[in-house]
Amino acid sequence: MCGIVGYIGEQEAAPIILDGLGRLEYRGYDSAGIAVIHDGSIQIRRDVGKLINLRKRVTEYPLAGSVGIGHTRWATHGAPAEHNAHPHISMDGEFVVVHNGIVENYRELRDELTAEGVHFNSDTDTEVIVQLIARFAQNGAGGDVTEATRHAVQHLRGAHAIVVMNRKQPDRIVAVRIGNAGGVAIGLGDNENFVASDIPAIIELTRRMIFLESGQMATVQPRKVSVQNLQGQPVSPAVHQIPWDAVSAAKGEYQHFMLKEIFDQPRSITDTIRGRVDFEHERVLLPELHMPSEAAKALHRLVIVACGTSYYSGLVGKFFIEQLARLIVEVDYGSEFRYRDPLLDSNTAVLAITQSGETVDTLAAMEEARGKKALLWSIVNAIGSQAMREADGYIMMNAGPEIGVASTKAFTASIVDQYLLALYLAQERGTLSQVEISAHLHNLARLPDLVGQALESYPQVQALAAHFHNYRDFLFLGRGINYPVALEGALKLKEISYIHAEGYPAGEMKHGPIALIDENMPVVAIATKDAVYDKMISQIEQAKARGGIVIAVATEGDNAIAEKADHVIFVPPSPEIISPVINVIPLQLLAYAIAIRRGADVDQPRNLAKSVTVE
Repeated sequence: MCGIVGYIGEQEAAPIILDGLGRLEYRGYDSAGIAVIHDGSIQIRRDVGKLINLRKRVTEYPLAGSVGIGHTRWATHGAPAEHNAHPHISMDGEFVVVHNGIVENYRELRDELTAEGVHFNSDTDTEVIVQLIARFAQNGAGGDVTEATRHAVQHLRGAHAIVVMNRKQPDRIVAVRIGNAGGVAIGLGDNENFVASDIPAIIELTRRMIFLESGQMATVQPRKVSVQNLQGQPVSPAVHQIPWDAVSAAKGEYQHFMLKEIFDQPRSITDTIRGRVDFEHERVLLPELHMPSEAAKALHRLVIVACGTSYYSGLVGKFFIEQLARLIVEVDYGSEFRYRDPLLDSNTAVLAITQSGETVDTLAAMEEARGKKALLWSIVNAIGSQAMREADGYIMMNAGPEIGVASTKAFTASIVDQYLLALYLAQERGTLSQVEISAHLHNLARLPDLVGQALESYPQVQALAAHFHNYRDFLFLGRGINYPVALEGALKLKEISYIHAEGYPAGEMKHGPIALIDENMPVVAIATKDAVYDKMISQIEQAKARGGIVIAVATEGDNAIAEKADHVIFVPPSPEIISPVINVIPLQLLAYAIAIRRGADVDQPRNLAKSVTVE
């Protein structure tokens, strides 16, 4: 989970940057690097492994200079290696870049630049950015780092946080945010300023911060910060005063942890993909699973065990694994699994999903599986947790700390991890062609940006919350792969707003729940364009015929649905298989916005704990 720190001022930059990167170590990484400008040249130090290795490198080969940028990297394109670690420098030695995000069209850009004679020194997608900036500096931007960067980033697809320096302009750092791949905070000091991907990196140095919005860039100088949009028009940003206490600092500009964690999801999804996909050779890498091809082919069955939100995530995972890996999948509640004497053997894998890794019911299910000689896997977010230690193999969510009791980013991260698992099993079992795997990897590369677009529905959702917060009952409907999303949407609403809500497969509505529908029970229908779209339209019409109020989650451009539903929340078009990750976003926001309207404590709802450690 990549971290960025930058400094410009009157002090030595390297110690400040290294200390800032140290405060971001909790997010995880596999390499680190730093670049400092001194006497008109860019000096770079990089190393693999922990930050202590980079510190030793800098001690051995000291850096001088009062402007610099640093980075901790979790590999996406290119293996963890010194030549792939950030920062990356342009071929002409003029520009240096650090970057969070995935350049979706990096292959096309790399081929284009290579044809122009550019030589690449890494296997990363990030190096494309710095070579593009150099190209635009030579062709029209007159060498100005701000203008060259502004032109270059408009050729990138995906969501990004980018920080750039130019050796000929050592009086400035340029920072850009596109989409929601990661935050960009500008810290304001006295005759010095800071750049960071996360508030904790610089909170000990300043409390005054500017947060870049998507589509904004900042030129950061020691005594001045100028913000503009990507069209070059100036922007007047808000300056936020961050309290010194660690809790408030971690929440940053957000009112609650839950809202921060909802908006964290483009980044947490990027981070859970990092290191698991070799985009260059188009393969999924899950070394911690300890599952060679022969063992993958020998599997007859997979059982997913989980509780609450993780159980609903497992229901989505069932679609992935059965469809892609052609493996029979069952999903069971961890709290019920061991009480029915499940049939397990050595050709069965049991996958436990738990954010904390300490959920007592899920751990008991793992113990049952171990006793029956099943292969044991876990998907967890907490490093070193019991569920991680007890498993034969594991996948880390890499979502970062989730403080809000109602899980949001761990839900989507665990779905993405199961998508990766399904692709890995399909790859090793030979159930998908390379062309099919490539198409799915393209889905993964696009996913953080699509989630970022879905988050743009928040103002509309807030308006709906103002209208619906006094209702006492809700019905959530979905079909196919989005039926579990209906369950999760209902759970979120009841967890934090204390409104009764039910999630149902839409096809079952006429088998009972339809009797409840009237003008006092809003129906939330997930009706995006997919294989069961027509079926969902039919359910909306049935609800309307009985006086129901319908809120539809629909695909952008589907104007016809507005004629049938009372309210529509639009999400970006996406392949059906990844739609649950996108479609759950407005439901999380709706639950949050309604709970706020009702005055509920969204981060610590009554009667609930973050980790259920007693049965």
